[in-house]
Amino acid sequence: MSTTGNDPRQPSTARRYVAPVVAPENLPIDYAGFIAIVFGVVGVMFRYKFGSWLALICCAHSLANMKNLETDLKQISTAVMFAIMGIMTNYFGPPRPGSQS
Repeated sequence: MSTTGNDPRQPSTARRYVAPVVAPENLPIDYAGFIAIVFGVVGVMFRYKFGSWLALICCAHSLANMKNLETDLKQISTAVMFAIMGIMTNYFGPPRPGSQS
């Protein structure tokens, strides 16, 4: 098909990509971790099962895309605790007032 003599690319000028070093304080905000905390608090305070499950899913997303181990781990652990607290109180706690069981 094509011959190597007609290749317009120049392999001698190709350089390997090196990712730039970014300081931890300059990393973008972890929105999934923040949303996980918000949904976790909503799940615990208002006893919404959906909020607690969404918090757990957002925690998994944030854990999979973690960039800074130290600060992200603190935020994720807080969100996981809120999510688990919400799930435990929703399924094993006393029923909400005004709900029929």
